[in-house]
Amino acid sequence: MFTLSQLLALAIFIIMFAAIVSGKLHRYIPALVGAALTCIVVFLIVERNPEMIANVLNLEQMTQFTFWVPGSAHIESHGINWQTIIFIGGMMVMVEGLGDVGFFRWLCLYVARMVNYQVVPILVVFMLLSGFLAMFIDSITVMLFLASVTIELARLLKFDPVPVIIAEIFASNVGGSATMSGDPPNIIIGTAFGYTFMDFATNTGPIAWVGMLFTIGFFYFAFRKILIRSQQSSNNDADGIPIRYPEPGEAIVDPRLFKINTGIFILVVALIVTHANTGLSLATIAVIAAALTLVVSGKRALHVMNGVDWRTLLFFIGLFVAVGGLEETGVLKMLAEYIGKVSGGNIMLVIPIIIWISAFSSAIVDNIPFAATMVPVIANLSRTAGLDLKTLSWTLALGTDIGGNATPIGASANVVGTAVAEKEGYPITWGRFMKYALPAMIMVVALSHLYLIIRYT
Repeated sequence: MFTLSQLLALAIFIIMFAAIVSGKLHRYIPALVGAALTCIVVFLIVERNPEMIANVLNLEQMTQFTFWVPGSAHIESHGINWQTIIFIGGMMVMVEGLGDVGFFRWLCLYVARMVNYQVVPILVVFMLLSGFLAMFIDSITVMLFLASVTIELARLLKFDPVPVIIAEIFASNVGGSATMSGDPPNIIIGTAFGYTFMDFATNTGPIAWVGMLFTIGFFYFAFRKILIRSQQSSNNDADGIPIRYPEPGEAIVDPRLFKINTGIFILVVALIVTHANTGLSLATIAVIAAALTLVVSGKRALHVMNGVDWRTLLFFIGLFVAVGGLEETGVLKMLAEYIGKVSGGNIMLVIPIIIWISAFSSAIVDNIPFAATMVPVIANLSRTAGLDLKTLSWTLALGTDIGGNATPIGASANVVGTAVAEKEGYPITWGRFMKYALPAMIMVVALSHLYLIIRYT
């Protein structure tokens, strides 16, 4: 039976989740309201235990030297995962600096020129570019710039950009599953359990890129004729004026800052890849990235800071507190014990339960809150059923990252990509999105399921 505090914590969480999914308010508002209600109603009024609030807020952790330079030690995580918050915030600052000097538009135009601005090759190379960039920077940022440039090229070359944007969204989520710094669920999982960049690259990375090859093949055959037909139809109405293709150099706002910010990006990627060797935490690397970007930006530093999506960081903070309410009251422990009981502690049954529930749940709700909720669940499941935590982690990561592809709201990259398209006059309906994304998601999750069974059982 549930206790009163468990029922209230669960009710607050479900209502918060429903408000986030509805999309009527920006997701940071229900997350912060849910966090406040958890602290006041559950921790103070019912439990009468202020220590629970301190435990969930976890502010003391940031005052410890090992939080910033843990060496080979694991940073224990509970409540608010400040490693995730600081890392995403710092990377947002760096990425804003890169966008400010035209880096992403330059890269997209450079890649398009490599394939002579041919529509079908653009589909393939932009998918590869989306997947590769999403390995190192937030897929939200990848889609923000890539979708914009895709629409610019579509208007120039007269083709329908919607198929390309759908394919780019899918590729960004698949590519992001390959590394710890890719999709936000991986950052949450990695920082919670002390995994490194290479841990993800050698475990989720191989199947992510096998999945990417299958994804490229799927969307190539799904969209090739559509793209060619849309371009031919538009060209039949053209007036014969020669097309002037944009030069990549035109995207560069300030050549000196462009080179410096590119150098910072390369340095930060190197630090992320080698953080297990240097002993630096992801939070420290993010602070370095943000500090260097703001210093070189000079007078434009305030402009760069204003471009950061602070509401997303508030969303993460509120989310972690609400999940902390479920953890502190024991709800998540009960869920873990239930999964262990249903599966009999058999990893052959646990893997499909986690990966397919994660995939379809992440298709319905944003994969970020789902991953944050499941992290303590798999930790409890590992302890109570004696299952390998790493295997459960890779299963959760692949399920949430790839499952989020199925619908326009399954992952943040989906929301951003479709929003950019709609803003520019190319609305993407749920039906059109899911017609292609849902079968592709099932295909890649099935491949991941097979891979996990073969490698870890």
